[in-house]
Amino acid sequence: MKVLVAGGAGFIGSTVSSACLDDGIEPVILDNLSTGRPEFTRDRIFYHGDLADGPLLDRIFADHPDIMAVVHAAALIVVPDSVARPLHYYRENVAKSIDFVEHVLRNGCHRYLFSSSAAIYAPAADGSVDEDSPIEPTSPYARTKAMLEQILADVAVATPLRALSLRYFNPIGADPALRTGQHLRRPTHALGKMISAYTEDEEFLVTGVDWPTRDGSGIRDYIHVWDLARAHVHALRRFDDILPPAGASSADAADAADAAMCRGGTLAINLGTGDGTTVRELVAAFRTVADRPLRVRETGPRPGDQAGSFTRISRARRLLDWKPELSVTDGIRDSLRWAGLRDDRLTD
Repeated sequence: MKVLVAGGAGFIGSTVSSACLDDGIEPVILDNLSTGRPEFTRDRIFYHGDLADGPLLDRIFADHPDIMAVVHAAALIVVPDSVARPLHYYRENVAKSIDFVEHVLRNGCHRYLFSSSAAIYAPAADGSVDEDSPIEPTSPYARTKAMLEQILADVAVATPLRALSLRYFNPIGADPALRTGQHLRRPTHALGKMISAYTEDEEFLVTGVDWPTRDGSGIRDYIHVWDLARAHVHALRRFDDILPPAGASSADAADAADAAMCRGGTLAINLGTGDGTTVRELVAAFRTVADRPLRVRETGPRPGDQAGSFTRISRARRLLDWKPELSVTDGIRDSLRWAGLRDDRLTD
């Protein structure tokens, strides 16, 4: 079995590709390397190009007619950058994705895994969400994810497309085998900034301490990237059971409750741990792993920030037969291990 991984040279896409390889699924990677790393494509089938390049997509499918599904992990993801450059994000994340979907359908591939985001949700008062929570994205980045989910739903009504939107919470960690990891030298998420501050002996900024959470700092559902990657493998293996082709049936989708969740040929599944961790709690966990002090200063929120959320994961457990196996502390430890060898593995 082969799967096309768009964005397969990025942090998440490359880790998904590794998990696929470990499970006997061969990834075919497409990446324009605008943020992805060529080192993450070594010894893997790789095409350098843009997901909106129709002739290139036609060539990929001609070279690999046994591609059975697509993982769409290519996107720009930095919230403050999306606030500053909304047109750039709508072009890269929405307009080009429309072209990509069209190219995929033209080549007869109808199984589509979309990397969506928990940033699209309006959390409940306690910060929890599930797949039925209100959709209220608060940044251009988040709106690009919600827009593409709607586009996929509309396309699935009119075509044989079937799309699973895997709504990621907050990936941390690295491939435990250290084949890949966070490739940005100065990543913008909380743990990445924490590691940068730790390695460079700078202050880590807790951005916002007046959120409606148990300690005032933002709350996130930090999921180890390897657990996230494993969930993709489960989704690929169970795809036709979860979203059977028109006219088919399955034990999963035949259940009335599960069938009611589907919008045409689409379904959303949250991928998180089910537990919320505040930024202050993340700092405390970091200090249990680090071998020297971390300096911390509290300040105001960044543009586009929100209090955050964590998910209930009953749908993922039931439909994917999956649950997270690694802890936040594991994620911090693997992130630090990767950071210690990143410069030896990647050439900037």
